[in-house]
This record gives sequence, structure tokens and C-alpha cells, in this order.
Amino acid sequence: MLSRLGRRVGRRGIQLSAVRRNSQYTPYDPDAEPREEEQVDVCIVGAGPAGLSAAIRLKQLETETGKEVRVVVLEKGSEVGAHILSGAVIEPSALDVLLPDWKTTEHPLSQPVTSSSMRFFTEKYALPIPHPPQMNNKGNYIASLSRVAAWLGGIAEELGVEVYPGFAGARFLLSDSPDSSDAQGRNVHSVRGVITHDAGVTRQRTKSARFEPGIAFRARATLLAEGAHGSLSKTVISMYDLRHDAEPQTYGIGIKEVWRVDPAKYVPGKVVHAVGWPLNYQTYGGGWEYHMADGLVSIGLVVGLDYKNPWLEPYREFQRMKHHPHYRALLGGGERLAYGARSLTEGGLQSLPKLDFPGGALVGCAAGVVNTAKIKGTHNAMRTGMLAAETAFAALHPGTSFTAVASPATFTPAQGETESETETISLAAYNSSFPSSPAHKDLWGVRNLRPAFNTSLGLYGGVMYAGVDTLLGGRVPWTLRHHRTRIDSPDARATRPAVECAPIAYPPFEPPLSTDLMSSVALTGTNHAEGQAVHLRVMRPAEGEMSETAGRRREHVESNVGTYAGLLQRACPAGVYEYVPDDGGKAVPGNVEEEESAEGKKLVINSQNCIHCKLCDIKVPTQDITWTVPEGGGGPKYTLT
Repeated sequence: MLSRLGRRVGRRGIQLSAVRRNSQYTPYDPDAEPREEEQVDVCIVGAGPAGLSAAIRLKQLETETGKEVRVVVLEKGSEVGAHILSGAVIEPSALDVLLPDWKTTEHPLSQPVTSSSMRFFTEKYALPIPHPPQMNNKGNYIASLSRVAAWLGGIAEELGVEVYPGFAGARFLLSDSPDSSDAQGRNVHSVRGVITHDAGVTRQRTKSARFEPGIAFRARATLLAEGAHGSLSKTVISMYDLRHDAEPQTYGIGIKEVWRVDPAKYVPGKVVHAVGWPLNYQTYGGGWEYHMADGLVSIGLVVGLDYKNPWLEPYREFQRMKHHPHYRALLGGGERLAYGARSLTEGGLQSLPKLDFPGGALVGCAAGVVNTAKIKGTHNAMRTGMLAAETAFAALHPGTSFTAVASPATFTPAQGETESETETISLAAYNSSFPSSPAHKDLWGVRNLRPAFNTSLGLYGGVMYAGVDTLLGGRVPWTLRHHRTRIDSPDARATRPAVECAPIAYPPFEPPLSTDLMSSVALTGTNHAEGQAVHLRVMRPAEGEMSETAGRRREHVESNVGTYAGLLQRACPAGVYEYVPDDGGKAVPGNVEEEESAEGKKLVINSQNCIHCKLCDIKVPTQDITWTVPEGGGGPKYTLT
């Protein structure tokens, strides 16, 4: 893999030093490792719609003004689009702004929506209910977001953006001394760029014979476009207290399959959304059915991760959903082609953090701009990417005139001259411009709908409130809170002890309609380099824990098995976590003295199965699973999702 990455980088002008060939494992200290450095203007982490829109917009401004800007996009997937998953019905408003002539080119948005409806599911019936106006899909398109990202990636490269798939942004380059202030006015170090993941680190966290240090991309601005709950985004939000004036984020897990159905059952452009069964009225979520181009149908289920019952299994709920007569009739005689899962933000406007930080900014789902009522976020993600790009360009080239398109009525770039061509720039104007932007307006009108489902009436209370709020267009003098009191990690803390909840009896699988988990994971193409360090770490960095210990694992097992019935073993949609009988073995690398088991169980992490959904980091009640990036190129290889 390293030689492949080296060839790819070499083609784009970055020179890698010769790979070190160590005959023995040697100690590993990432802070002390010498690295190649590259100076860039803007480093974007994540090649999704937000990151690529930012990159494209920066290069468009370069063409418009004649002012050069070096833009690098780092993507942890093996190819652009390999880690992208969504429903997806796409609202093209942002695309119309970014690429006004896109419809005249070859593009992947080939299936317009032809009908849109809503159903309330009981165990046997699918009852039509009024379709909320926010979910109107006239003019929208059904597409694979993975393919849309790949298409945008090609456009970005044609414009001169340096796109590096297989390069995972692992940690920040920081200033040598405090030179900035955080949200509370405290002196802090600024972000000066990103270091990519070191390759060839063993499970014992030593350097193997194939060790190759990551590259340090020193940037004047760093845009984080990792999607929901990215590792760098999580770090920067905590480091700079960006949620100081916002509520904690709340999430859902979306599980999806793509089927080729009987042509007699295929209705091009048909969109159906559903609420109710198989989820109970206290669990937020719903299903979808999107008839894509070429005889394909996307079906899926979103489950709010603030669900209370630790016995609930999102994957089994989705498989049970397909046993409903509606889906049984649709999928009968069909062929399942793809499977995947990904966490998504649901907090909306109330959970939006401060968007800029010293040295960079959050864009797209890294910030959390999904419109939960519309069940769409791509348009807002692209809007934030464009707005951040215009802000960055104006700061890189102060005094340069250009036509702002992301939020033309309100865009006001900061004034002032930069002192050098390497110092970091401020993106504060991005944060200050956002409240008057189209993306903010889109979120403001639906801000109360998701928290309305958090009352004791659950689904029914939410639906009733949504009806009233819809009539008023969100123009009410109040903003509901997701939680009565501010708590960190609200989705994890919503979980009740297993003894307070009823176990759930799921029906047996009925292949090929419904299948066991590992059969589904096989469709993701997920893979991680053999022998690399486990990227799912049992530790609490927020409490100063920077390495794993047997004691921490023991506490994890004791609480999660003893109190929460091994929640992760059921919640993970890729079979990564198992609580197995203790056989006396040691799972923590290098642990030879301490006992790590509890309740007669120990934790086994099958990291090779990981599809990068981030559910574990969000939902584990003990908040001691830290998702970090594996070696670049690892993970799923989505193409239809």
C-alpha cells in the first residue's frame, strides 16, 4: 500500500523520503518522528460534498481573480466516495450555485423525484398520512451520494485541487506557543495544519519494518469536512470549547441497503418515507424507500441514538422492517447489492457549534447542518463549504474583488493585510456570516421539530407539534431544547440500565430478504491493513487518558456488561464489538500483569470489520470508546451508497 500511496503522491509533486526498513520493532513516539512537510494555503480534511465544494469554490475564485491558492484535500477512503453513505434525495439548490451548468454535463443525478409520500407503519399495514411540506421533493433528485462525491472529486482535480485519497488526517499541527483565544477567552495554541496517519504501527504501538511517517501539511487555513463526529472535529470542538453557547449534538444511525428489484415493482423517482413500526413510539426514527435510476431501490432505517433500551439492535430493527408486507412485496424476487451504515447529526440549529476556530473552520456535517425535517443535509453541507471557501480566499488575498455566491446578500469578509504568505488566517467572518446565510435559514424554520419528539408522548407528541409548527412555518417566539438540562454526551446518557428495560425478541432471519450481520458487512468491502494498531481505543482523552490500560478495559466491561447488557455488541452495525467469556488471555497489547475482565467477560474489538459509522464513540454509556483514524485507505469501499 505504501508504494501505491507513494506513487500517487509523487505524481502530484510531493516527494516522500525512502521507506525505513527496520529489521526489528522499535519504539514509537509520533511527536518525535521526523516528517516531510508541505506548505499549502488551505488543507481540507474529508472529500465529501462540503469539503469538495470548498475546494472547487477556492479554485473557481483563483480562476476569476488570477490569485493563486494551493488547495489540498485529504481523504481517508481508498478512493473519493468510498466512505460516503446517505439515502439520498438531494436538493440541488447549492449545486445550482456552485456549478450553474451542471445539468449540461455528464453527472450522476440522473433520476429526478417523480412522487413523494408518507406512511405510518403498523406491524401489518402501511397507512397513508399527510406529507409535511418540508419534505416536498419537487425538483429534487435520487442519487448515490458516493457517486456524487466521486464526480465532484473529478471536477475538483480538473480545476487543480490536489486530492489525496488514502491519506487520513490523524492529528493537528499546533503553534509552538499559545497565540489565540478560545470561545471563553482563554489563551490557546492555534491549528497550523494536519499530520496524516503514520503507516506501519503495530498492535503493540511500535514501528514495524514497513513504518512510514505521515506527512505534515502546514496550512494557512484548515477546513474540517469529516462528516458527523469526525475524530479531528471532535478534538477541535473540545479543545476550543466551540459548543460553549450551543447544546450538545444528538445523533441518529442510518442503515441502508440497495436492491435491484423486479422491474414490475420499480417506479422510477418514487419516494416513500415512513414512521412507526418497527420502532416503538418512544424511539425516534423512520424508514425510507427511494427508487433510484437503473432499476435500483434504496431502502433504509434511521434510529435516533438517544434510544433508551440497551436491548435494542438497530441492525435487527432494520432487518425486521423488511418483513413488513410492504417491503416483502417490494423486495421479493430482488437482489441485494449493497449495505452500509453511518451516524448522522440531528441536533440542528440548537447544536450548531461556533463554526470557526484558531486556524480553521468546521464545514458540512462536521458542524451539523442536516435539516432533520427534510431528511437532507447535502445542500447545506455544500453551502457551508462554499461560504468557508469565500471567507478563506478573501483572507488569503485581502482587497481582491470577487463575486460571492454562497451567501451574496450577507457575505462580509474581514478587512486587513496579512503579514506573510505562511501565517494562519482568521475565518471568523465565516462564523459571523452564517446566521444570515441560506443554510441558517433552512435550519431555523425547522429548529423545533426534532426536540418536539423528546416529550413523554414521543412519536405522537412530535407529530402533533410538527403539524402546528408546519402551519406557522417555524415562526414562533420560542426555541425548544433537546434536553431540559445541559448534559454532555446526551445520547449515551439516555441509555437506561438493562434491568429497567424489556429484552426485545427479534424474528429469525429470512434470507435473502433479511440476513445475518456478517453477510451484510461482506457487501461493504471493508478492509484494514493486517497487523496495524487497533484504531478503536478504550480510553478517555477528555480526562487526560492518552493510552489504554487493562484497568480501563476492566471498568468498561464491568459497567457495560453488568449494567447495560453489552450494548455495543448489539448496537454496532458491523459486528466490531464482542463481550466473550474470559479465557485468561490478555487483549491489551503488552499487558502481562493486570486482569482486564469483569463479570466473567472480556472485550474483543474486531477492528477489521469497522465501517467507520462512529456509533460506538457516540452511544457507549461509559463514553470510553475513542474512534481514531486507521491507516489511510482502510474501511469500507462504498460505490452505490
